[in-house]
Amino acid sequence: MKISVKAERDYEVLLDIDYLSQLQRLSKDRKRVAIIFSELMHQQISALDLGDAEVLYCAIPDSESGKSARTLLQVWDWLGAAGFTRSDLIVGIGGGAVTDFAGYAAASWLRGIDWVAVPTTVAGMVDAAVGGKTGINSDYGKNLIGAFHSPISVLVDISWLQTLSDRDFAAGLAEVVKCGFIKDEKILHLLEGRDLASIRGSRDVTIELIQRAIEVKAVVVSADFKESFDREVLNYGHTFGHAVELFSSYSMRHGECVSIGMAYIAYLSHELGLISQELLSRHLEVLTRLGLPISYPCNQWPELLGAMRMDKKTRGDVLRFVALSDIGKTQRLENPQESALISAYEKVCL
Repeated sequence: MKISVKAERDYEVLLDIDYLSQLQRLSKDRKRVAIIFSELMHQQISALDLGDAEVLYCAIPDSESGKSARTLLQVWDWLGAAGFTRSDLIVGIGGGAVTDFAGYAAASWLRGIDWVAVPTTVAGMVDAAVGGKTGINSDYGKNLIGAFHSPISVLVDISWLQTLSDRDFAAGLAEVVKCGFIKDEKILHLLEGRDLASIRGSRDVTIELIQRAIEVKAVVVSADFKESFDREVLNYGHTFGHAVELFSSYSMRHGECVSIGMAYIAYLSHELGLISQELLSRHLEVLTRLGLPISYPCNQWPELLGAMRMDKKTRGDVLRFVALSDIGKTQRLENPQESALISAYEKVCL
């Protein structure tokens, strides 16, 4: 199954394929291929046969801790020592943090070399690996340092999902839920009435959910690669969610934070009269049924507000959110009254 993405260079997301056979095809005529992966995946990344290419392996710290300037400096030195040129290839195999990092390593080496994303998590498959956003974290926030640099291909091999814990699988579904609210209500219909076990137990349902979420992102990214408002809709739930993620010191999964962020923006939108009680309840019910969190401890409001003001959507002193008026109808919410912000925060408090 192929899903086309239009960007600074067009590419395809290949869904439900054998990643190794596709990677062998993409490595043809390459002298060197660098495999960047998480330290925790050592046992899963066995020696890869990529034909005549010399395969080099680079393990980086797991999760968001690997997305640092320090790690990037080490990888630059490693690429230099290996003699990487513009005709060589970088491959990121792992979750969203790994593909974010591998993409930025490729974007920054020699002002940009080819790379391939092999996402191994739900979140990586439907979000991080698709769209050409690459980056690392700063002490001041997530993904504040980065570049738009599309892969030459995204290889989505569903068999990787068997390696995920229920917690990681559910966290990835938060990004799928987001796509349902902003663009494709059929996603919500597929999720409603199902718990996590029934979704994981149905290969067909899993593939359809992933396919639909990728198609939502592909359509949005193809229309707005460099992120004016059209692409900003993909950040639904992320303004508050990224702030929670930062102040949890990345101890929470990204999708868990996005889930809390969607609950927050739903409460805020209801507080401001933008959405109905029914739509607010629908947010909370879908997320809760999947076992995702919709609340957060109540002692960090000043810090969270400060982090939201550093969000990538903020312009000057204008705090911006992506909000809904109905399913599939998004709008930009700018500088809501602080009393409304606090009221919504109190509703997500534990």
